[in-house]
Order: sequence, then C-alpha cells, then structure tokens
Amino acid sequence: MDLGITGRTAVVCASSRGLGKACALALAQEGCDVLINGRDAATLAQTAQDILRSTGRLPRTVVADLSTAEGRAALLAARPQVDILVTNNGGPEPGCFEDWDHAAWQAAIEANMLSGILLIQAVVGGMRARGFGRIVNITSAMVKSPRLPLGLSTAARAGLTAFSKALSVEVVRDNVTLNNLLPERIETDRLRYMTEQVAKHRQLSMEQARAEMLRPIAARRFGQPSELAAACAFLCSVQAGYITGQNLQVDGGSYAGLM
Repeated sequence: MDLGITGRTAVVCASSRGLGKACALALAQEGCDVLINGRDAATLAQTAQDILRSTGRLPRTVVADLSTAEGRAALLAARPQVDILVTNNGGPEPGCFEDWDHAAWQAAIEANMLSGILLIQAVVGGMRARGFGRIVNITSAMVKSPRLPLGLSTAARAGLTAFSKALSVEVVRDNVTLNNLLPERIETDRLRYMTEQVAKHRQLSMEQARAEMLRPIAARRFGQPSELAAACAFLCSVQAGYITGQNLQVDGGSYAGLM
C-alpha cells in the first residue's frame, strides 16, 4: 500500500533507539524527509547511518533533551514546517509512590506530558493552515491499565492523552489527526531493563524473569519495534485521515478490557 506521504516532513522525538528509531525508519521507508532526535550525539549519528543504509535517505539530526525548553526550541528551529510529528520520550523509573516528591512529579510531567503538548502546540497551527497533519504520541499501555509502580509515567502520559483527545475534535476538520500508540512488552532496551529489575527484586534468573514478563501476553511472544512502527506509519498515512482521537494498543492481546 502506498501511504501517500512521500516527501512529507516528519519529526520523530527520542528516536536514536528503540520505538522512536523504528518509527523514524518506517517513515523514511515511506519516503518522508525525517528528522531524528536524541540526547547522545554518537548514538544519534549511528542511527542516522543505519537509516541511510536501509532507505537511501539520510535523516537530519538534532541532539536535544526535549524535556527542556531549549531542547524543544532546537528541534523546532531545525524543522520549522512539520507535516508529521511523533512524540516520544523516555519514562521515569518505576518506584514506590511514598518516595515520589514534588521534584519527581514535576520531572515526569515535563518529560511525558508537557514536552509532547508544547511540541503539538507549536506545529498544529501550520498543519491546519496547510490542510495536512498527522500527530502520533507514543505513550504506554499503562494509560489504560494503570499500575502503581509506574504511577509517575501513567499520570503524565494520561494527561497528554486527554489533551490530544480534546484537540483532535477541533483540528480534524482541517485534515489534522491526533492518535496515540500504547505499547506493551516490546523488545527494546526498556523491556530488558524492566526484566532485569524483575529478576533482581524477585531473585529470579533472567530466563525466569522473561517468562514472568511474557505471562500476561496472549500472543505468547514479545512485540517487535517494527510492528509498532508499521502501525505508526499507517496512522500517518493519507488513508488514516478519518481516524483520530484514538488509542491503539500494540500489546499482543494483553489488555483485558473491552474498550
């Protein structure tokens, strides 16, 4: 299927590795002019070369922490006109809610709610004026299935989800859509880290910890970053213009609810 986005400008946040990298690669494969972002210059440069080798298209790179105003300004300065925005950012460490002070909450909100909202605010007006825009937020399955150890991430990402739903109703008339991808148990560095934490705290081997992590997944396997990226690319397509304000769970059937 031709997704109809060849030549579109795409900004993919936190895309030097993991899910962001996979989404950037998928959009480059569709012919988009992609900008990628990360905090480590060497990792980001390597990712750019990986995408070039796979697609023949060299993405533009911006080294920046999008949790800061300076980082967001650098990103937007490098790509003033944005057709596709994929927001993404690393989540806070899991922990105990009694330990989360004001600073911990503030950091989570800056990283996982306000960074996305402020980037959306910056680009959505231009999208509306040009009559095309696709915004995809990579959030978390925990938005719909909250777990207290991940409460910092859950609360902040739920705020971004609520804002995006409200805005989606206003901008869809101008062919601008906002949707959310809710990943669960995808083979990334984050999953490996979480598995290591399970092994450590429950005194399990890594093999046993992986089996525990896999137990809730109906598909009986972990997801691949490319699978989430394919969903992202479709939500950015011309064919997805009638899909907005939605939360698409990429979770191998782990969500137990109906809606």
